[in-house]
Amino acid sequence: MIALDADHLLSLRALARADTNAGPVTQLPGGHVIRARGRGLETAEIRAFAHGDDPRHLDRNTTARTGHPHTRSFHAERDRTTLLMADFRPSMLWGTRRCLRSVAAAEALCVVGWRAVAAGGRVSFLAALAGEPVAQPARSRDRGMVAVIGAMVRAHDRALGTSTHQDTPLARTLETANRIAPRGAEVLLATALDSPGKGFDAAALALGQRADFSVIRIADAFETAPPRGRFRFRTTSGFSGVAAPESGAPADPLDLVASVYHAAHGPEDQPRNA
Repeated sequence: MIALDADHLLSLRALARADTNAGPVTQLPGGHVIRARGRGLETAEIRAFAHGDDPRHLDRNTTARTGHPHTRSFHAERDRTTLLMADFRPSMLWGTRRCLRSVAAAEALCVVGWRAVAAGGRVSFLAALAGEPVAQPARSRDRGMVAVIGAMVRAHDRALGTSTHQDTPLARTLETANRIAPRGAEVLLATALDSPGKGFDAAALALGQRADFSVIRIADAFETAPPRGRFRFRTTSGFSGVAAPESGAPADPLDLVASVYHAAHGPEDQPRNA
């Protein structure tokens, strides 16, 4: 699979919720439900004043505009925000089996996202690309994941259409996440960590100090269990050669070094056995 399929990502909802139990009694940690103190800060609704309502909660603006008393009710902000970060840089746009590593990263994040909204939380999205990152604001319920999936597909299509092969530092995306993620949010980055770039450690540390930051490591089957044999390769810097990614040392290590050097420099510069 090369391109992201929105229908496939939407279908992961059933997989994500198949092994989950019923929703939590409360979205706060702990084993007992208690009555929350205070009215909270988030507006729940504005409605006409009814008998028994607290007059201290009268909404002056709505009352003055309509000529009838209205009250504003509040609730505490208790939902957990989950920021899903996908590495769609050029180093992620390859794969040898079922799909690209970037597609596998999107699938893993979608499973986490579907579980997050099922638990009553909100989800947002941030994509690391060769250019500027792509962000999707946090939303709740299934419509939040639908918006995230739409942003994923658009960002991945943009990544496939780029002409550059150079990765931008992941620190830029982590710094953006540090600005847009609320304090205490859950932040997950799906990446292979091939080329995190300068400043990654410092940016990850700063993000971890204000959010629950985790990394989902993506690996292709060729990396974890490569087939035996010799394969030609070419790096983004232009170096090319032949390698044998098999377990154990090659039968003739000097021959392998010579083949790599020959591909990079030409036959006249081929190294000799000392």
